[in-house]
Amino acid sequence: QIEKVVVKMTMRVGENGKVFGSINSKDVAEALVKQTGLDIDRRKVELKNAIKNLGEYTAVAKLHTDVTAQFKVMVTKEEA
Repeated sequence: QIEKVVVKMTMRVGENGKVFGSINSKDVAEALVKQTGLDIDRRKVELKNAIKNLGEYTAVAKLHTDVTAQFKVMVTKEEA
């Protein structure tokens, strides 16, 4: 079920295309819970690196000792 999820997030972007700040695994976990209503421990969501650019990324949720699920994180420009 979680592998079908695409978590949508936005980031502020300056005039020159530079992104402000970054998105970490805690941010992704909070967005996942908010957008899906699933009860997932925020500490169980991992990103390989903090997200510092727009685009599509893959995150991993550790659901159980031997059970993990990958899901997509789509980062788009925040509309002013």
